Amino acid sequence: MSGPSEADATPITSLRQMVEHIAGGAKPRSAWRIGTEHEKIPFRRSDLSPPAYEGEDGIRALLEGIAETGWEPVLDNGNVIGLRRGRANVSLEPGGQLELSGAPMADLHETKAELDEHLAVARAVGERLGLGFLPHGFHPLARREDMPWMPKSRYAIMRRYMPKRGALGLDMMLRTSTVQVNLDFESEADMVEKFRISLALQPVAIALFANSPFAEGRPNGFRSFRANVWTDTDPDRCGIPSFVFEPGFGFERWVEYLLDVPMYFVVRDGRYIDVAGQSFRDFLAGRLPGLPGERPTMGDFADHITTVFTEVRLKRYLEMRGADSGPPEMLMALPALWTGLLYDRAAQAEALALITDHPCGDFQALHREVPRLGLAAPWCDGTVQRLAQEVVAIARRGLVARDKGEEVYLAPLEEIASTGRTLADRWLECYETVWSGDVSRLFVEGAL
Repeated sequence: MSGPSEADATPITSLRQMVEHIAGGAKPRSAWRIGTEHEKIPFRRSDLSPPAYEGEDGIRALLEGIAETGWEPVLDNGNVIGLRRGRANVSLEPGGQLELSGAPMADLHETKAELDEHLAVARAVGERLGLGFLPHGFHPLARREDMPWMPKSRYAIMRRYMPKRGALGLDMMLRTSTVQVNLDFESEADMVEKFRISLALQPVAIALFANSPFAEGRPNGFRSFRANVWTDTDPDRCGIPSFVFEPGFGFERWVEYLLDVPMYFVVRDGRYIDVAGQSFRDFLAGRLPGLPGERPTMGDFADHITTVFTEVRLKRYLEMRGADSGPPEMLMALPALWTGLLYDRAAQAEALALITDHPCGDFQALHREVPRLGLAAPWCDGTVQRLAQEVVAIARRGLVARDKGEEVYLAPLEEIASTGRTLADRWLECYETVWSGDVSRLFVEGAL
């Protein structure tokens, strides 16, 4: 989950400024990069419980240990709540989930090297503290009330506001874990194509990466419970926004949507001011109840963008956000999938034709089905598995065309699409057979 932006104190005087802020992210193809973000769930090896922030084996100690390998601490009211090194960041989700927001990389091999280094450091520091890491989409044992809260100011505001908008918002904050990829666009037209392709195909990603079939020590009835949690988090800022597929969609329409998403906070002098539920349009007019008479800056707008949680989010790049976290090979498979689909012209054209011309084009309905059923969700006269096979094949052709040998990272998805057996299906089979109903075995066999 994003932190506050580097403050840009430029006053906002027109809608055009905000449109140009996002449009300014457009880059020539030669400058396109791949940014991968992934989370993991820390646990105490002694009893599998979630570690608190403080304490000898706490999350603060974990961050401080990682900082010793060359990272600069990021503070919030004196608490270490993240790390920074160059264009990469290590940050905390509300329940202590540890996230690497990787630097923008030229290819997937650089991403793999970054991942390997990060995991090696996290394992080494975690081993010293008696902590392990579970790459899973939802905490399989802990109840909501068992989870600690990290001392990040924005999380306190969200904690108060979330229950007003959905029944599962606090579970999203405390118990979910994801992997996402950030990709560039060349122009407004290119952004629109990429946005539509990636939004329409998020249900396929949810199904392929399904890895959260347990909650509180038993099967929860879903292949991706994490994806289900997002359906009851906040209807104002989540899901698949249908207007992206409407004629005339572009940067300006996205900004208009952002202005109608209720705010969470405003940052002033390093302090978070709670304006949850209030209107950015009122802020533009100087009528924000939480800051009467004050008008927003471009930094405020950049912060506001980070509070939108659509399945694909447009900043100055596109974020694909629909996948459960998983083991290292799946953390690489997610950027491989979307890079293959969207960073080769022919593959992008194929993917666009697939979502535009498909006889079963109700991707919104599919989005509602895949959290429970995964690749077995009904699609046309079969299941979404067939669609997943088409999508993965297009991604492979796109990666082969890049001629960097990156297609190797698609191997886990090719197997899943071929067999129809996701990680969730495999864990459920273990639960019903060799585990004899003991979900705690996941912390041994599925840990990083």
